[in-house]
Amino acid sequence: MDDTDRPAPLSRFAGGVDCDLHPAVPGMDVLLPYLDDYWREMVAVRALDRLNLSLTSYPKGAPITCRPDWRPADGSWPGASLEAMRRHVLDYYRPGLGILNPLYGGTLMHSEDMAAALCRATNDWIRDAWLNRDPRLRASIVIPVHNTALAVEEIERCAEDPRFIQVLMLVSGEVTLGRRQLWPIYAAAERLGLAVGVHAGSAYRSAPTSVGWPSYFVEDYISQSAAFEQQLQSLIAEGVFAKFPGLRIVMIESGLTWLSGYIWRADKTWKGVRAEVPWVTRLPSAILRDHVRFTVQPVDDADAAKGIGRLVEHLGSDELFLFSTDYPHWQYEGDDALPPDLPEALLRKIVHDNPLATYPRLLKPATAAAEMPA
Repeated sequence: MDDTDRPAPLSRFAGGVDCDLHPAVPGMDVLLPYLDDYWREMVAVRALDRLNLSLTSYPKGAPITCRPDWRPADGSWPGASLEAMRRHVLDYYRPGLGILNPLYGGTLMHSEDMAAALCRATNDWIRDAWLNRDPRLRASIVIPVHNTALAVEEIERCAEDPRFIQVLMLVSGEVTLGRRQLWPIYAAAERLGLAVGVHAGSAYRSAPTSVGWPSYFVEDYISQSAAFEQQLQSLIAEGVFAKFPGLRIVMIESGLTWLSGYIWRADKTWKGVRAEVPWVTRLPSAILRDHVRFTVQPVDDADAAKGIGRLVEHLGSDELFLFSTDYPHWQYEGDDALPPDLPEALLRKIVHDNPLATYPRLLKPATAAAEMPA
């Protein structure tokens, strides 16, 4: 469908918060101005400018990477154009705010110094090319996860700009996310009022499944939900939420249908083995309700409205789910970013109330910062 043929904007999403928008880094050339002389030279010496560092969870040519009506006609990276994002989402669905989650490979570099430099450049580019150009946008902070000291330094630097409202991590990295070596990241996030977003994707330091390397994209993609389940259990069992009671974790693009089976098993098993983890003093389901949120795309249920309703009933809360379009990925048809038959009260919670409660920095004045600290 051509953009000019689309119907009028949808009021059911107006003024809400789209919690998962993906701006694409079109190439290394846009980051070069944000690198110092040494790293600009290293880009040339190591031929980094010839590499595609967009995370391959969504290969450029895969149909799911971009809806047909959102795919750029010139063959450029889906999500690389702010004007297109405005046309397809911001001006069409009319959310009051949208959260940018850049999926770029700087965070995956084996060199910790290179990872830190590219993450810093990515965050600065997001500030200038996106946040400074549209007051509706907020962003996640990309960090070099495998060096906690450098990650905290970047979190603290970016947090001086109130438009950065979340720390972004991938669901599959080098270690399970509850490990105490990562706790300084959670301490910084809690102290600065930042949520921690855990997004589908892998650092591919090891096989992305527990039984080895997959052969096909479809295997990798579907296995992501198992990784979310394992990481959620790690965060609970290792005591992250006991140590950081103000922390909020947002599971982004995790799918939803695995939640019911997981939480039943987690509660049942905890009752029998809780002596092993004495810091887990409540049912995992209670901890999840207080600390964890989930974006709603993809809704992996044949009847999305009934599926979400069942989860609300089973988990005992209507505060767990956050509106997202997952732009520009192809997760739904037409205008059904949320099922049309959701109850109005639940729709209001998902689109408006839950995101504002999850991201306290959204309520702060977002004075544009011309430049973050060097």
